[in-house]
Amino acid sequence: MVDLHGQYLRIKEEINAAIQKVIDSSAFIKGGDVRLFQEELSAYMGVAHTIACGNGTDALQVAMMALDLQPGDEVITTPYTFIATIEVIRLLRLKPVLVDVEPGTFNMDPEKLEDVYTERTRAIVPVHLFGQCANMEAIMAFAGKYGLFVIEDSAQALGALYTYSDGTQQRAGTIGHMGITSFFPSKNLGAFGDGGALFTRNDHFGRRLASLVNHGMQKRYFYDHVGVNSRLDTLQAAILRVKLKHLDEYHLARQRTADWYDDALSGMAEVQTPVRSAFSTHIFHQYTIQLPAEIRDDLKRWLQEKGIPSMIYYPLPLHLQGAYLDLGYRAGDFPVSEKLCKKVLSLPMHTEMEKEQADHISGAIQSFFNS
Repeated sequence: MVDLHGQYLRIKEEINAAIQKVIDSSAFIKGGDVRLFQEELSAYMGVAHTIACGNGTDALQVAMMALDLQPGDEVITTPYTFIATIEVIRLLRLKPVLVDVEPGTFNMDPEKLEDVYTERTRAIVPVHLFGQCANMEAIMAFAGKYGLFVIEDSAQALGALYTYSDGTQQRAGTIGHMGITSFFPSKNLGAFGDGGALFTRNDHFGRRLASLVNHGMQKRYFYDHVGVNSRLDTLQAAILRVKLKHLDEYHLARQRTADWYDDALSGMAEVQTPVRSAFSTHIFHQYTIQLPAEIRDDLKRWLQEKGIPSMIYYPLPLHLQGAYLDLGYRAGDFPVSEKLCKKVLSLPMHTEMEKEQADHISGAIQSFFNS
């Protein structure tokens, strides 16, 4: 699904030099590369504050902690996303409230928000799934109407550009009050281990987040908040500094691969290729097709027999997961998400893909339907 070794080989000398520099300094925690990475990523994102942390899940939790939400407060998100999005809501004793997604983009349907708003609603967590932004202009308008906070989960869309109706642009994760991302190795900007970051334009939130990821400390050994220990180590920051220089190049490589897939598959009646929103670039963290539910698993097996990996993101929506049945949702409550779980299949997508590889994968799909 991803060729991390091939990507490493292209930048091996840069990466090895960066790692060796950290080892020589022995500043493994809070070394200079952490500060420099935060500054460089802030410049790339166009925000005042980037706060690195241990992983994307921690970033979500810390963002919610910064809002001083109270047990029972409601946070709106979607059932079609990775488990971390809803997991941290429950861990903080908040109430997840779900809305369905759009069938083409897989992202939150803003037209559903009004249906679930109550006096306990405090925040919205839109997820920019698979590499493109949710409809943030509509979501922010709704949030503004009711005075709600917005935390963008941009773990799969770091670097994607959102275009407003007036033509202005902002990167995914910088539109809401706060945004988060993950540097899990397979992400478009991936570390050699776990890592994450938070983004905000707001100075108050910037100071609060920086304190919360460091035990709630602002001045050494003085603790103003109950925080957590979630730090990006210096080795990972040094690696990410190197890879950040190549991030736009990585996006172009993924978009080129998506174009190859589109050209080969778009004429097939049984295959729905990814929808590209008019208001967002797509950086293709995943290339996810939709198929008739009755043949999706057969195609996956067919590809596996030919040595071609594929993945189902995600096989079961969050409201039907065993750990969250007590929320009271049932099968049929979110029909779009439930149908997608039965129809989607993600194909190999990475920065090192050659056209011959993409053609081989597309050809295998074509042969399945011609057999």
